[in-house]
Amino acid sequence: MPTQSSAQRTAFVRHVSAVLATGALAVVIAYLTLTPLQVDLDLGSDKLYHFIAFAMLVLPCALLYARTLIWVLPAAILFGGAIELIQPYVGRGGELADFGADALGVVIGAALGLTLRTIAAKHAPKCATSLK
Repeated sequence: MPTQSSAQRTAFVRHVSAVLATGALAVVIAYLTLTPLQVDLDLGSDKLYHFIAFAMLVLPCALLYARTLIWVLPAAILFGGAIELIQPYVGRGGELADFGADALGVVIGAALGLTLRTIAAKHAPKCATSLK
């Protein structure tokens, strides 16, 4: 039975961590955006919250396992659109501007994650395969 190399195990852990973190964030975003507001909080523009939430949604995948972005980016944008379509049925208001903030957050979150990934790759110590 072949054994996995350390690099393969690390890649697997990164992949699973990225997908689990993104999934957990999607659940939190869905709960926060699809449950009726108990209190009317005026904490500024909700567009900023949409932007931050969706940037954070794609950040783990962009940072830890960039290959998943091929399906995570369209899924995140569709998720934002679905939320805005569902919100009027759960006592919330769906807005096109919220969807725009979601989509912009997805793009900027992916760009930030890929940038951080590149910086980390340049500054991370190289794998010392000779130290076996």
